[in-house]
Amino acid sequence: MKLENVHIKNFRCIDDSNSFSIGQTTCLVGKNESGKTSILQALTKLNSADNHFSHFDRERDYPRRLLTDFSQNTQALETNWSLEDEDLVAITMILGPDALPEKSVTITRGYEADNLNRWNFRLDEQKIIDWLLHEAGCDADERMQLETTGNIKEFVKKAEPLKANSPRIATMFEKMAKWRNGNPVLAVIDILTPRVPKFLYFASYDRMDGNVSLEKLKTDVANGRVSRNDSVFLAFLDFAGTTLEELSKLDRYESMKARVESASIKISKQIFKYWSQNRHLKVQFSMEAGRAGDAPPFNVGNVIRTRILNMHHEMTVPFDDRSAGFVWFFSFLVLFSQVKRKYGNVIILLDEPGLNLHAKAQADLLRFINEELKPYHQVIYTTHSPFMVGSDNLANVRTVEDVIKYGPDGVVEAVLGTKVGSKVLSSDRDTLFPLQGALGYEITQNLFVGKDTLVVENPSDILYLKAASVELGRRGRTRLDPRWTLCPVGSIDKVAAFMSLFTGNKLHVAVLMDQVGRNGKVESLTRSQMLQDGHVFTMADFCAQPEAGLEDFLGPDLYVDLVNNTYNLFTNGVLNATDIQALPERSPRIVKKIQAAFKAKPSHYEFDAHTPAMWLLQNPTWLNKETPNVTAALDRFENLFKKLNALL
Repeated sequence: MKLENVHIKNFRCIDDSNSFSIGQTTCLVGKNESGKTSILQALTKLNSADNHFSHFDRERDYPRRLLTDFSQNTQALETNWSLEDEDLVAITMILGPDALPEKSVTITRGYEADNLNRWNFRLDEQKIIDWLLHEAGCDADERMQLETTGNIKEFVKKAEPLKANSPRIATMFEKMAKWRNGNPVLAVIDILTPRVPKFLYFASYDRMDGNVSLEKLKTDVANGRVSRNDSVFLAFLDFAGTTLEELSKLDRYESMKARVESASIKISKQIFKYWSQNRHLKVQFSMEAGRAGDAPPFNVGNVIRTRILNMHHEMTVPFDDRSAGFVWFFSFLVLFSQVKRKYGNVIILLDEPGLNLHAKAQADLLRFINEELKPYHQVIYTTHSPFMVGSDNLANVRTVEDVIKYGPDGVVEAVLGTKVGSKVLSSDRDTLFPLQGALGYEITQNLFVGKDTLVVENPSDILYLKAASVELGRRGRTRLDPRWTLCPVGSIDKVAAFMSLFTGNKLHVAVLMDQVGRNGKVESLTRSQMLQDGHVFTMADFCAQPEAGLEDFLGPDLYVDLVNNTYNLFTNGVLNATDIQALPERSPRIVKKIQAAFKAKPSHYEFDAHTPAMWLLQNPTWLNKETPNVTAALDRFENLFKKLNALL
C-alpha cells in the first residue's frame, strides 16, 4: 500500500490542514512553530511503530480553544492509499479479481473510545458474486435460482436453502467462510490491515552515546527500559552483525579485537560514503574493562568506547566530543541503514533532520535519503533549511503555515491554524524563503556555471563570442570550444567573490576582462591562488590598444557599420568611423566614442551597448562578408579562441 493523500483536523494547532498529496519523498517546509511537527505526530498515530504514539488523546491532542465543543466521534486523520499489485493479488485470492473497482482505500482515525481505524472503500458485490459462481462451477439452473441485484446478503439468503443439495454451492460457502463474519468488507480489512505500513518517527535528539556499559545495557534490555540513545547503539550492533550476548561471551582478546575492528571498518565505510565534510576521519571501537577512576557505570565491567581517529593529526578524540552535526549524522545513518531489515515496510517520518549540519552535509543527508531510503520507503520530512529542499523534487514540497487573519486595523479576526499547501505556494515570505534559497542556489550552480567556465563582464560579451564562434565554425576555422560555459559577473571586482562562491565545485575557470586601466586588480587576480597561471586575459591584449572591449575586436569601421544597421541610421543620418575617431573622447574604446557621438548628435535613439550585440545575434549573416574588416575581426576572435581552448 502506498500513501497518496493526507487530511488532518482537530489536532493541536491544526483545525483543518487541507488535503495534501504525498509522494515517495515529501518535504514539509515552514518556519518555526508553523505546525510541521504536529503533522508528523498526527500521522504516526494511524499505525505507529512506537506504542507511545498509538492514539489520539482528548486532553493532550484536541485543540484547547475548541475543547468545550469536543465530541467523542471527532475525526482527526484521514489518509488515502493506493493498492499495489501484491495487495490486489491477496484480495483476488479471497474475493475475485475485480472486487475493488477503484484500487484505493481511505483509512481514518479519531478520538473514538475504541481507538480503532475506520476503513472506507467501494466493493463491486456483483463481481464478487460472479466470481463465486464461476469458481464453484455452478450450472445455468443454479445461476438462475441465485440471480440477485448484486447484493451479497440477498445472494447468501437465496443460496442457503440450496447448500445441502449442491456440492457446488457448498464449495461456494466454503470460500465465503474465509470472510470474517461472512462479510466481504471485513475480509478486505483483514487482508489489508497487516499491509498498512507502520510510521517510524525520528527526531533530532536520538543520538548514540560514545561510551556504553555492556552490563548496564544488558540489564536495561532485560527490564525493558532502554534509553533512546542506547537504542541507536543497539541498532549499530545490529548493523555490525553482532549482539550484546555475543560481545559478552567474547573471552579471548583476538576474538574481541577481530569483532570490534570489523565493526569499525564497516561503519567507517558506510558513513564516509555520505559524510563529505572531512574524509580523513575513521570510526574506531574498543571494548575495555572499566577503570576505577571513571564515573559510574563506566568504572566496572566491560565498556564499549567509540572514538574518532583524525588521520591528518594522528590522534583520536571521544565520539561525544565531536561536533553535534557529526554525532547526529552518524546516529542517523546507523539507525536507518538497518530500518528495512528491522522494521520492514515503514513510512519514515523525519522531524527537522540535519538541523545541526553544515549546508554541504545537509546535501549529503539528502543524498542518503534518496539513495538508501527512497527506493524502499516513503519518506516525509520537515525542514526550514533551503539546503534540505531538493531542487529536483519541488513537485513534492508542501508549505506549512500557521494562518492568522488580520483586520485592517491589525486586530486578529480569525485563527485558522496550520494549513498545508498541496502545491508550492504560500503568501508568507518566511515560509517561502527556503524554497527561494534552494532555487537560487540551484540556478547559480547549474544555469550559469559549468565544469569549464569562462568568466566575462557583460551579457553582450557572450553574444559577440557566440556570433564570432558560429561564423568561424562556418568557415572551418577555430571556434570557441563548446565545453566552455560563459558566465557574466558584472565587473572584475566580482570575480573574486564568484570564485569563492563556486570553489567547492572544483571548477576550471578562465577570466576575460575588458579594461586594462584597472591593471592593479587584474594583476592581483592573476597572482591569486584561485586561478591557474595563464587563465586571466584582457581584451586589450588582442586589439593592440591600451584599453579594449569585445566591440574593439570588430574594429572601428566594422563596429560603426554594425551600429548603423542596428539603429537603421542609413535613413536617419549615418555614423562615420572617421568622424567618430576624431571626437575628443579620451578612451580608445569604440563604444565610448559611439556613446559620445550619440550625445553630440541627439536623436530619438538612445545608445545601449547591448543592442548591437543583440542585432548581430539575430542577423548572423552580417559576418558572412569577405572584406578585410571582417577578416581582421575574425582573426582576432580566432586568436582568442585558440588560447582559451588550449587551457582545456
